Formats: sequence, C-alpha cells, structure tokens
Amino acid sequence: MFDLVLKGGRVLDPAQKFDSVADVAFAGGKVAAIGKGLAAKKAKDVRDVTGKIVTPGLIDLHTHVYWGGTSVGVEPDAYAKQSGCTTLIDAGTAGPANMMGFRKHVIERAECRILPYLNISFPGIFAFSAAVMVGECADLRLLDPRECVRVGREHADLIVGIKVRIGRGAGGETGMAPLDMAIQAAEELGLPVMAHLDHPPPHRPDVMARMRGGDVITHCFRPFPNNPSKPGGGVHADVTAARKRGVIFDIGHGKGSFGYETAKAMLKSGFLPDVISSDVHVLSIKGPAYDLLHTMSKFLAMGMPLAEIVRANTINAALAVRKSDRGTLKTGLLGDATVMEVKKGKFEFEDVLGERFKGTEHLACRGIVLGGRWWHGGER
Repeated sequence: MFDLVLKGGRVLDPAQKFDSVADVAFAGGKVAAIGKGLAAKKAKDVRDVTGKIVTPGLIDLHTHVYWGGTSVGVEPDAYAKQSGCTTLIDAGTAGPANMMGFRKHVIERAECRILPYLNISFPGIFAFSAAVMVGECADLRLLDPRECVRVGREHADLIVGIKVRIGRGAGGETGMAPLDMAIQAAEELGLPVMAHLDHPPPHRPDVMARMRGGDVITHCFRPFPNNPSKPGGGVHADVTAARKRGVIFDIGHGKGSFGYETAKAMLKSGFLPDVISSDVHVLSIKGPAYDLLHTMSKFLAMGMPLAEIVRANTINAALAVRKSDRGTLKTGLLGDATVMEVKKGKFEFEDVLGERFKGTEHLACRGIVLGGRWWHGGER
C-alpha cells in the first residue's frame, strides 16, 4: 500500500529526463513509483494535483536559517513552506564556536531538512543587520583552520562544505587570506568550499584562479564590480576557465548580489547558472530576493527554460553538496516533492540595484511532500 499518491500532475524531473503527466507514489518515506494509474491502487492519502507541476523537492543552496542564534537567520520551517523547499542549505551562518548550538537548537528541531556549510570564521556571521554590519573575516584572529577542521569532523554527518566570505565588505583588508585558509580546511576534510565575493579587493580573476572543481562560487551574477560579464557582452575568460575546471556557479541573490544587466549578459552568452538560490536572510526576505520561488521566477522572466530552472534547484543543487539521496524522484530515494503552479499575469521584479523588469509568469507553491507525507498545502 502507498502512503501517499500525487495524482495527475505534470511530473518534471530533469535528472531522469522525465516530463510527462503521471502519478507519483510514496511509501515508507521514499519515492515508491512514478507512472499512470497509481492512484487507483490502495493508498492512505491521494492528492489530486491535476494542472500542477510536480518536481523533486526543491533545494535552496544558499540560505541563512540559524534563527534566534544569530542576527541574520530566518525561521527555517516557515521559510521552507513559503518557498516550496524540502532542503535548506545554510551558507555558513555558524562557525566552529556555535555549530553545536545551530545543530541542537535549530537543525534537529526543524521539520524541513537543513544541511550547513561551516564558516571558516570562529563565530560565523555574528554581526549582520540593518543597524550593525561587521564582516566575520575582517579580523584574521577569528580564523583558525585547525578549529574548523576539528568541528568539521565532529559534525561530519551534517556539514557539506566550508563557507568563506571575502571582499571589502566581508573581509575588510584581509584580501585572499580567508579564502586560502578555507581551502586548507576544506582539503583536510575532503569537502568543497563555497566562496562569497563582494566588492574588491580581492579581484574576481584572482579568486577564480584559486577555486577547485566542485567548489561553489556564490553571487555568481553579481553587478559591477567583480561581475563575471564583459563590458558590451560576453563572459570573462577566468570565469569560463573556472567552469571548465568544474567550479559550480550559484546565484545567491540576497540583498546585494544579483544584477539584472549581468544576468541578461550571461544568459545571452549561453552561460546559465548551475544553481539558483535565494541567499535569504533577515534583510533579503523583505526584498528584493524574497524567497526561492520569487528568485526562480526572475529567470523565467529572462527566458531561461523552466526545465533548466528546475534542474538548477533539484539535481544540480543536490550534486553541489554531494548528496545522492535527493534532487530526483527516482524510486527508493527520499520521498520529497514540490507541487508548483505557473501563475500567469503581469509581474514586476527588481534586482539589488533597484532596476526593475517585467515578466508574465510567477511560480507559486501548491504543496510540499516531505519524507513521503503531505507536509504543507502551499499558497492559496
């Protein structure tokens, strides 16, 4: 007997190259089957999702959900329901000093799945608000790769990589030193790095040269300066070389890291992001990022195919954190799914510089399946 069947939706699973109207069945917390007529078999719960889109559970690769323990974090379950997500990747909110608190007080209590990057800075992102803003990498005394490795080993079942924020805002005058320390710690742990880059210094070409295959560069479509696009069009050579090495390019929209002109230039050049993420935190959740679905909708407005957008937020995001148990509706994997609708209308979007652009479609959550059960009914 199935525990749950989603009946009659358009099932879109890029990892399996599956795009067809079908039923999806769940049992024992796993995906049990995809096919026609599954709802006619015995099932405890049948949900008619005709006219909706069923995808693997969405993954937001860049969030800040150490809620209550840091000034930057938002409440994870409320955000997951708002954004249609089943897995939230926390992008280094906690460091070695407070990873245990993040684990015990937030991760283990949340219903949605949370996987953290560990910040190379000992206190993590400790001073981030509209009133107080201090980069955690601005003082090298706060960075200790040995402590990072120790805590990384203690929480090896959870931690998916090492996070570092560099640039004038996050690192002050420390330049490349935080990135070098993060790479050292990551190599010792056998993990990838996620690197944030804001205003120079350091400069984008120097950062790109250090990134390894499997590492993530977030804020990849940021506006000038340190943007990846050339004046007048095209992509800088250091960016294309990094992609050839296997560096993963993640949007990480946030409050200051997504430029419409940059995105247009990159998409026109055929350079699609590997992953689309919100960089949701206490400031960006109020706009212009809002949540993952709103960020994904911006790419619909810019002409990126829906299947590629879904790919970016399912299998590509799962591969970025080296998780083979999610990101697809393959039988036997985690029973996580998102039910969406493409709303038609007139929508206005905004980048981090205040530039506005229009679209005719917006993604809306209509339901979430988490661990094989109907978790949330979605927007009404």
